[in-house]
Amino acid sequence: MTQGIDATQPRFFYDFVSPFSYLLLEQYDKWPNFPFVMTPVMLYDLYQHWGQRPAYEVPTKRGFIYRHALFRAEQLGIPFRMPPLHPFDSTNAMLLAIAGGGEVPLVREIFRFIWREGHDPSVEENFKALCERVGISDGHALAGSDALRHELTNNTEQAIRLGVFGVPTFRLNNQMFWGEDALPMVLYCARTPNWLDSKEVKRISKLAAGRPGTVLGHD
Repeated sequence: MTQGIDATQPRFFYDFVSPFSYLLLEQYDKWPNFPFVMTPVMLYDLYQHWGQRPAYEVPTKRGFIYRHALFRAEQLGIPFRMPPLHPFDSTNAMLLAIAGGGEVPLVREIFRFIWREGHDPSVEENFKALCERVGISDGHALAGSDALRHELTNNTEQAIRLGVFGVPTFRLNNQMFWGEDALPMVLYCARTPNWLDSKEVKRISKLAAGRPGTVLGHD
């Protein structure tokens, strides 16, 4: 029987299809000193569950997000090269991470293969090269493992139960922090956890919804 995610553990939810997950992991030396469990989830399944339209389906949003990812990479001094097609199927890369134990060095190497070198991991010859890179010779066989696929599906379902709606997402002290630009907030709340219990934070966290269909200024 598959065990559920331990909600008390600090976690980092990611999908290799996300350039912002890559950029955030490249800032690992800035993360708060907690034992974050690297947890791969399928971003598209999160979108489907929450009824969100993927950014790549909105042409102007798609272009902006790619430019923003490049801008953030240049701003942070992080090498960045988009794969030739996006979105790509990240499933095999996710399964490879699970098969390899999912530790930070492995996950970071996979991200770098995709987002630093610009390789599409769904292309067979690229996936073969990636397997060799991380020292897993039977990667193709592992990618076909029902057990690994079940673990990835379970990760995603459990993440949804916790309220995860996108990646990258930190979960710390039963709170979620979404997006590459949320790192300063994560660091602040790690040092000052009582901020989340402040009167104003509690008030806006339970703010009543306005008129249905009203569009907020930022998504």
